[in-house]
Amino acid sequence: MAHATIDEAPLPQAFDEPITADEVIRTDVAIIGSGMGGGTMAYALKDSGADVLVIERGNRLPTEPQNSDLEEVHLKGRYKNADTWYNGRTGAGFKPGVYYWVGGNTKVYGACLPRFRASDFEEVRHADGVSPAWPFTYADLEPYYTRAEKLFQVRGQVDEDPTEPPHSEAYPHPALDHEPAIRDLAESFRRQGLHPFRMANGLDAGTPEKRALCATSDGAPNEAGLKADAEKIAVDPAIAAGVRLMTGTTVTRLIPGGDGRTIVAALAENNGRIIRIEADKFILAAGAVNSAALLLRSATKDNPRGLANSSGLVGRNYMVHNSTFFIGINPLRINRTLWQKTLGLNDWYEAGPTTRYPLGNLQMLGKLRSSMLKMARPWAPEPLLKLMSDRSIDIYLTTEDLPRRENGVSVIGGKIHLWWEPNNLAPHKELVRRVKRAVRKAGYPVILTQRMGIETNSHQCGTAVAGHDPAKSVLAPDCRAHDLDNLWVVDSSFFPSSAALNPALTIAANALRVADTILADGMTSCGNRAASKNPLPHRTGQP
Repeated sequence: MAHATIDEAPLPQAFDEPITADEVIRTDVAIIGSGMGGGTMAYALKDSGADVLVIERGNRLPTEPQNSDLEEVHLKGRYKNADTWYNGRTGAGFKPGVYYWVGGNTKVYGACLPRFRASDFEEVRHADGVSPAWPFTYADLEPYYTRAEKLFQVRGQVDEDPTEPPHSEAYPHPALDHEPAIRDLAESFRRQGLHPFRMANGLDAGTPEKRALCATSDGAPNEAGLKADAEKIAVDPAIAAGVRLMTGTTVTRLIPGGDGRTIVAALAENNGRIIRIEADKFILAAGAVNSAALLLRSATKDNPRGLANSSGLVGRNYMVHNSTFFIGINPLRINRTLWQKTLGLNDWYEAGPTTRYPLGNLQMLGKLRSSMLKMARPWAPEPLLKLMSDRSIDIYLTTEDLPRRENGVSVIGGKIHLWWEPNNLAPHKELVRRVKRAVRKAGYPVILTQRMGIETNSHQCGTAVAGHDPAKSVLAPDCRAHDLDNLWVVDSSFFPSSAALNPALTIAANALRVADTILADGMTSCGNRAASKNPLPHRTGQP
């Protein structure tokens, strides 16, 4: 059912009656979600001595030849396993850009791992309003960026991008070099007075042989295991150290205790069975939309707007970036690049002499192939799409999406509904205009663009914003809920602003930061349950 605004959507159904569980599992720390936030948190707590349980609704993504089969991945959607979401304003259903696997979206991400710029943590004026300051600074997060770069084996170079913030250490690995077509593009940009740089990346693609094995890895799994995804980098080492993993298990509700200040259990479904998971500490990392939806679904008579929601901001301020797929074509030149995501450009990222307001970021897409274009243009003949993709350079442009209370997440009839009306579009159009000019000068006279819509939400954030004031935020600066003493949220829900860069490394760095605050509080309150741990049955996916 369509609703004009999110404020017209009904409140989630409140539950207070007890639900009988088929099984009870007890642990010290329950982490809901195994993607960049949850996986990194599991890694950070693996040596704490606490019993840590990771609950993942998906299973392990199989390593198989179809990982690199473009028709299977893009046309048939082999690994897209999210349920349908709905546009709240129109009621139309769509398949979101989220993936439910161990490792979450990182199983298919392009492993682009930049730091946010220092200014992204400050209040910044944009064409359509103000991007708010974060409750901590870049300097506060910098040591954790360094740790996250080491953990995720990031390849980069500090001194090529004038907007690169200070690093306490160099990148742990050298930046990936450009292949010839991208090197020529970078040199043309440089001749035009711009400052292209080699983008920070978590892909082990330093040789031609490895590049060939990574050629299809943007938007798809990497069969060769060369991508720094959360399963490989964080979850598997955590399991080797004793962390438990429960797969195929969807958490449906969080249950508050009688004091109103703690979560006592999570209810989950596994193969039609209801499981009650009791813990001392709950860490939510299901993705900005699903984490907000879980808090809303956990409404009770005492909390009719959902848990952790005294501010009324759970699910609000949803942001995803204004983004455009940009293709430049030279009909006379074939682009033989294997791994294209090596170039970035931030000349217009911040306000400056030629930009009154920030415009955003340019980065490369993985090399587009005809089957990928067929997904967007199913009516177009395959030979024409192949002719185009063989001769194209492929770019992704992002501009900051500003937080708006009316953009958000709601749960209606058990289904996720999104309200998102793009803002700050004038700077995005200007970014597209400037890149068109630069790319044409670089020798690509034919330009095709397509702005992404509500279904492109891999950069989702902002639905449980962190801040100092409980009336204006959901989480404290350490990402613990203002309303609840034992609940933390460590996916991108906490972002006060979206910046205009990929969020993955910032999510990982923040998870390490929050883990340090949890460890500093001490894990002794976890009750020394080691003697009463419940072994997970084989069906739950415990290795």
